[in-house]
Amino acid sequence: MSGRRPAGHADLIQTSIANSDAARSALVASWRRSLTLHGLDPAERKSPRRLTEGELRQARQRMEPLLRAADASLDRLHLAVGGVGCCVLLADRDGIPVERRGAAADDDTFDEWGLWTGTVWSEDSEGTNGIGTCLADQRALTIHRDQHFFSRNTLLSCTTAPIYDHEGNLAAALDVSSCRSDLTEGFVNLIAIAVGDAARRIEAENFRLAFSDARILLAPVAERSASALIAVNADDLVVGATRSARLGLGITRQLLIKGLPAADILGDSARASEHLDEAERGVVQRAMARAEGNVSAAASNLGISRATLHRKLARFGIRRPH
Repeated sequence: MSGRRPAGHADLIQTSIANSDAARSALVASWRRSLTLHGLDPAERKSPRRLTEGELRQARQRMEPLLRAADASLDRLHLAVGGVGCCVLLADRDGIPVERRGAAADDDTFDEWGLWTGTVWSEDSEGTNGIGTCLADQRALTIHRDQHFFSRNTLLSCTTAPIYDHEGNLAAALDVSSCRSDLTEGFVNLIAIAVGDAARRIEAENFRLAFSDARILLAPVAERSASALIAVNADDLVVGATRSARLGLGITRQLLIKGLPAADILGDSARASEHLDEAERGVVQRAMARAEGNVSAAASNLGISRATLHRKLARFGIRRPH
C-alpha cells in the first residue's frame, strides 16, 4: 500500500512531467495527457462517473457479440484470480466495463472503488489507469498503485490487455483489478500472463463466431499465436483475418475486398493445387471418400453420370477403396 499523501503524489506527477528523462516513458506520457490534454487534477477527490442503467444497457447491447464470445474466458479468468481478492472487468472501447466477475464477499469494496459495470474508466475521465491507458496506448500494461494519475486511485493495481474484433479493430479491454495491499510484483506478473492469454482466447472465439460459415485456419506467421487466424470460404478465398494475422501477413481490408486466394498466403504446397487438373482430382477424391467408394452416390453428389465419373477415376488413376 502506498504511503504517499495526495499532495505528495500530485507533486511526483508534476516533477516527472518536467523531468526530460522521465518524460520519455510511456507512463509519464500518460500522466502528461491526463494533466494537459484532459485538464485533470491529480488531487481531485470526486468519485468516478457512472452511467445510468439505460446508458449501460445500450453499451452492453453494442457489445453483445463480443460478450457471447467472452463469457467462458471471463469465468475461467475469474476462477484463477477471484480467490485472491481480484475482480475481472470487460470494458468497451470507451473504457466502460460492461461485464464483470468478482467474489460476492468483495462486491461492496469493489463497488465503492468504482470497479463495477457502468463506471467510466476512460483516460480522459480517470486519467492514467489500467483500462483507459490500455485503450489509449493500445497495448497490454499494468498500472500499479501510485502509477495511477488520481491520488484516490493509488491503492489499486490494474492489469489490462486490449481486445480486437474480427476485423482487427480495437473493441474492448480486459482487466483484472485489485485493491489489496499485499499484492506482490510476482503475482502481478502472473496475472498479466493470464489476462493476455484470456484476451487472445476471446479474440479467437469472437472471430470463429463472426465467420461461422467459413473454415478457420491458423495463419502461418513468424510468432505462432492461437489468435492469428484466417477465415476461408468455399471458393478458397480469405474472407477474414484477425489482427495478429493481418499484421503478420500484411493482409489489408483492400486485399480482402479484391479477393485473396488462400493459396497465396499458405505456402507452396497449397499453390500446387491451383492447377485445374489437380483441383478436379481433389474434388473427385473427396466425393469418393464421402460416398465411401460408392460410385453411384459420388456421381449423384457431383451432379454427373456414373459413366463420366468412371472416366475421371481412370483418368486420374483413382482407385475405389475396398
